[in-house]
Amino acid sequence: MTEHNLEPWIREALRCPATGTELVDATSPTGEAELHNTSTTQPLAYPVRDGIPVLLVDDARAL
Repeated sequence: MTEHNLEPWIREALRCPATGTELVDATSPTGEAELHNTSTTQPLAYPVRDGIPVLLVDDARAL
C-alpha cells in the first residue's frame, strides 16, 4: 500500500464522511494514491491530490 505521509494524529482523526468508518491508505487501479473506507456495506475510495485527501462524497468512487 501507498503511504501518504500524513501526521499520525491526522490519520487517526480522518473518517469517511459518508459512513464514518476509518480510512486506510490504498492505490487506485491507475496507480494514484487514495484512501479507502473500511465499510463493508458502502465501500468507497477517496482521491489524494497533491498529498491532500479529498474527502468529498461527490469525488469518491465506489469499490
